[in-house]
Amino acid sequence: MKFTKMSLVTALLLGSSAFAIENTKVSGDAKLFYDTVDKNKNSLFDKAGASGQAAASLSISTDLMKGVSAGTKVTALSTLGLEHQLVNNVWEGTNGITDSYIVNDLWVAATAGKTTTKIGRMELDTPLVFTEKWSIVENTFEAAVVINQNIPGTTIVGAYVGGSNGQFVGATPGTADTNASTVGSANVVQGIKNESTFNQFYKGAYAIGAINNSWKPLTAQAWYFGATNVTTAYWLEADLDMEGVLLGAQYTGIGEINGVTTKSSDAFAVMAGYEMKDTFTAKVSYSQTGKDAGAGFNLAGSGKSKFYTEAWWNYGKVTQADTTAYNVTVEAPITDILDLGLYYTNADHNAENSAGDLQEITLSATRTFGSLDTSFVFSNITLGADDNYDQIQVYLTLNY
Repeated sequence: MKFTKMSLVTALLLGSSAFAIENTKVSGDAKLFYDTVDKNKNSLFDKAGASGQAAASLSISTDLMKGVSAGTKVTALSTLGLEHQLVNNVWEGTNGITDSYIVNDLWVAATAGKTTTKIGRMELDTPLVFTEKWSIVENTFEAAVVINQNIPGTTIVGAYVGGSNGQFVGATPGTADTNASTVGSANVVQGIKNESTFNQFYKGAYAIGAINNSWKPLTAQAWYFGATNVTTAYWLEADLDMEGVLLGAQYTGIGEINGVTTKSSDAFAVMAGYEMKDTFTAKVSYSQTGKDAGAGFNLAGSGKSKFYTEAWWNYGKVTQADTTAYNVTVEAPITDILDLGLYYTNADHNAENSAGDLQEITLSATRTFGSLDTSFVFSNITLGADDNYDQIQVYLTLNY
């Protein structure tokens, strides 16, 4: 399960002489991302409608002693001087022009028997509080996590989250922090003013979950979330993967969120698909939100959700109030040449909110050249009745 993964992370521990450090792993990547849209009277490749940024990360994880490990990760961000020449926007950052850096992860983990405890800055992957990987640098959390596997076929998870570098971490839960930009998942980064990278996550939040895989083709999970003095939520999900047949069902509910909505809501999603190994994977999915779902279903606040129907790029549309959404996903590798993807999302809101209806068609082509991952993505996006535009994105990632 992704939530239990101890991410390989960054930078300071090799200098310590207090421990006999063994099993040390060093990794990282260098990224260059570019995005352009022909929207708001801009043509493709106009700097006014383009975003570009570079990032370099370094990760270190190590065993400090038997049963105790630690890790850290640092990411540096730069425009490479592209601002106001080729692009006017960046993926992450406080003001869009200065170089900046972020300490993504800094954690210690201890394992005793079948129980692991992890504390510090880290990635999380739960249905309603999770690290997002779509941007040039991921959002992370300051948290304490306990994972137990004493029950056969079952993983029990308990987590307390106290801080986040995500964009919606302001004094009023669910509202945008004044230091955050409008793009990015971890856009409160440390720059020349040395502002704090992490802010309070509500007034503290906790998650309790159980994931059962006793029958190998089926993974079932149940989660309960609470944000102190703000809201409660739950998530139920079951996914079947048996001889290429893929089936899934999700049901979630979220209570009143103070400062955002005074109404609770729920939503469900279903998915069916088929996977032929090394040939193709095809899935279709459907979701429906309640009439009072305006708060969305991501307590970290960026708008992206874990629903099967979530769009490739325009997050938050499938989780708006009284929304019916469909998604078709087809992915196919072409021998060792390319990995191709086709993604279609349609989100229909109620009549009062029809201006925000979404139709998104995305084509992606990905190829790896040794340690270099390359992706080219083209999207055609329609918002409402009149707003139609094209989008091109290029991703280059050098892994080391």
